[in-house]
Amino acid sequence: GDVRTIKMFCEVAQPVHVAPLIEIEKQFMTEFDYVMESQQLDKVRKNMMAADIAGDASKLCAIPKPHLDLCTKRILVMDELNGNKLVTELKNDMNRQTERMNHSLEKFGGDEEEMQKSFTKEFALGENGPTSDQYETLIKLLDAKRRAVNAYATLYNYSVGLIPGTKRKEYQDKSSLPINHAKLIDDLLHIHGHQVLVDGVFNGDPHPGNILLLGVEEGKPQLGLIDYGQVKTISKEERLVFCRLILALADDDKDGVVKALKEAGYKSQKMDEDIMYTYARVAYDEDNETLTQGKHIQLFMEELHDSDPVEHLPQQYILASRVSILLRGLGHAVHQSRSVAKAWRPIAEKVLREEGEL
Repeated sequence: GDVRTIKMFCEVAQPVHVAPLIEIEKQFMTEFDYVMESQQLDKVRKNMMAADIAGDASKLCAIPKPHLDLCTKRILVMDELNGNKLVTELKNDMNRQTERMNHSLEKFGGDEEEMQKSFTKEFALGENGPTSDQYETLIKLLDAKRRAVNAYATLYNYSVGLIPGTKRKEYQDKSSLPINHAKLIDDLLHIHGHQVLVDGVFNGDPHPGNILLLGVEEGKPQLGLIDYGQVKTISKEERLVFCRLILALADDDKDGVVKALKEAGYKSQKMDEDIMYTYARVAYDEDNETLTQGKHIQLFMEELHDSDPVEHLPQQYILASRVSILLRGLGHAVHQSRSVAKAWRPIAEKVLREEGEL
């Protein structure tokens, strides 16, 4: 198939990508077996509900319930989540806020990129935008203004607005309020950190197309998580090793990172500890222009491989790396860059403490 062809090409031209492709090919084999996917979805959903992470609108996320008795190899039956894709809602949010600030798309000649730049400047978004608490303060202020506008509209509509020919004032619903981008990223990191480090059963493909946003019209955005065709399971011992690696990365403990990588089974020709440390940081923790020397993450990883060719990459953590990279990419896109290791540190610490390692 296509993956096998790409893998053969990489064996010659870009060997650094062979190990990830092997893992992706293995996971892809189950992608269209909907009986298996329904079982994986059911397991992840139950784990998340048991942890009080998934459920009704008061929880961090909603995960659809599969109807196992109705699923076949070619048909997946599950509850519907009423919401739009996250990317769609983020674009809608940008449009609403730029219109609120009198910066409509028409003003920029239909150039969405220019409107995004204006939006970024108006909200003082740098590499990292407002924190979750700062967003909440802004949302509360705008909600108070919204309620005042609606109160005035009510008075107007039931007085002056009753005069024939008079145009009635429109009301603003809660969908006009900004979405808390910082909380979205923090919630996604917490959800997937728990799946990887606590449950050892996680969605290895949490790209933006698999993330919905529910409850926007009610002013109570909630993540909706779908598509569990690429679920990865790791053993307890593999979880504990990864917890040690996350803790070492969060503490910037180079010796601890190298030790955990060796324990995980990482092998290279030279076993250069500087390169091992940098590899772990980019693969599992963070990426920025300083760390990657201004290069695209893929190109940078290829250069690391050229400096000290990898002979064995821990297959069990490849999809964990993919989760980290995908969530970081989404964070970068909404100006909410994160260190995954620091976000996952409390989870890893709790797991290790419960196992008597701390």
